[in-house]
Amino acid sequence: MKKLFKSPWLEVNVMLAVLIMSYIALALITNAAETPPGAMTGGAIFGWLFGFFFLSFAIAMVAVIGGIGGGVLFTPVMLAFTPVDSLIVRATGLIVAMFSGLVSTGPFMKGGLANLKICIFCAAAYGVGAFAGAQGAIYVAQHLGDTGEGLIRLALGGILCSLAVYFLVGGKKIEWPEVKKVDGFTKKLKLSQPYLEVSLNKVIDYPLTRAGWVLGAIVGVGVLSGFFGLGAGWAIVPAQNVIMAVPLKVAAANSGVLLGMGDCIAVWPYLLMGAIIPVFAAPWLVGQVLGGLLGALILIRVKAGFVRFLLIGFMFFSCFGLLTKGFIMLGVIKAVPVWVTGLVFIGIFAAVTRSIIKFTRAES
Repeated sequence: MKKLFKSPWLEVNVMLAVLIMSYIALALITNAAETPPGAMTGGAIFGWLFGFFFLSFAIAMVAVIGGIGGGVLFTPVMLAFTPVDSLIVRATGLIVAMFSGLVSTGPFMKGGLANLKICIFCAAAYGVGAFAGAQGAIYVAQHLGDTGEGLIRLALGGILCSLAVYFLVGGKKIEWPEVKKVDGFTKKLKLSQPYLEVSLNKVIDYPLTRAGWVLGAIVGVGVLSGFFGLGAGWAIVPAQNVIMAVPLKVAAANSGVLLGMGDCIAVWPYLLMGAIIPVFAAPWLVGQVLGGLLGALILIRVKAGFVRFLLIGFMFFSCFGLLTKGFIMLGVIKAVPVWVTGLVFIGIFAAVTRSIIKFTRAES
């Protein structure tokens, strides 16, 4: 009982109380409000906002487990399956990614999984790239119109597809990278930090390499983050994992901390453009706080292979939605029926579930 009045559960309980009161008040207001002819009813608005909260909760939990930031699932889903303006979606996506990162930072640091030395080392490079990418996104939205919207979705779909293939073929090499040689620059920085791997019940001390190269990669990742509104945890994780040889779970935890540090910079150009709408963003933020906390607690205990298969499934499905929506906006194909989208979703996650079961049996 005493735990309920200690951090982080005290903050969670306060937020839940505020959330419940806010939705009750919103329901009463929308029920009493008059609806102009042709406008969305108050009940429909309430339903959408209520649904946004639960979707945000699920996105945050999965995103934090994968270390990809909530934006990498929020932005593709919203761009692929809704008609909301892409600038608003990308601006909100950065806020979603930022909050999921901020919430997960506490459990990651307390559990020793996140490496603060690596996060501080990469933070400035990520912030510079993210700010530049946000400025580029605003320019495209102002000058390229519907063609630019379609091209953005196609480019994002191609990026996600490439990344999903990388996670698919990488196998266990990306879970525990081997370092054959540590360069002098990385050795001088002393960035390595042992941690307790709960799933294996032992302390892991991992060597690192190519710290100088990872800075250039993180700048590029920041540009993609600010431009597409993804939060770029999806790229921060493989950048650390492939270039610097950071273990997958540590890279995922570092990603959450780094997103909280860097995405607050990328948000400013969108904020000054008026692309952040509080009523639209608020349900997503609350869901990110609660789902992000639960996801962080799960990540500390879950095995790295589970994380990899989950990410692959969500990336392939988001890729399907982005590519079809992009081609539709460019006039290449007609609208995809809902039942086709449903079949694709069921097929992808049936394969993911089968892979997770096989992985669990192999590990046991």
